[in-house]
Amino acid sequence: MTATANDQRTGRAVADEELFESLTRFLIVHNGQSPERAERIADQAVAFVVTAATATVPMVPSDDVDFGLHALILHTKEYAALCERYAGRFLHHNPMPGGGARDPEKVAASAHAMKAAGFMVFDDLWTVDGTNLAQCDSDCGRPYGQA
Repeated sequence: MTATANDQRTGRAVADEELFESLTRFLIVHNGQSPERAERIADQAVAFVVTAATATVPMVPSDDVDFGLHALILHTKEYAALCERYAGRFLHHNPMPGGGARDPEKVAASAHAMKAAGFMVFDDLWTVDGTNLAQCDSDCGRPYGQA
């Protein structure tokens, strides 16, 4: 059975409204996103973290969603609470300098995992170097939330 837009969860619904608004403002001010695009990126970042908490595949964000993920992580108190609520532990960000580009297959698998977890996925935000993968790093290709 395929979920319809009405059955799907959103990252926005999962996040506290104050946190969501702060993420959106951050993306507008620091990443030059339009308000509408910033909201969509923030939504996907929250959904990504919630999915990563229980995913059975390595979770790697798209180029766009990574902006939102970094904004979320900078909200340390709220990020820690989100991790505790959905994962029961803190999901560490594991940048790996010199680790290379994102693995497109892992990015696509992440979008599919979010869909399987019941989240609405905005396919146009799931790209790597402009190539849509959602029809479907952690940073630099390391599985997110894993040491």
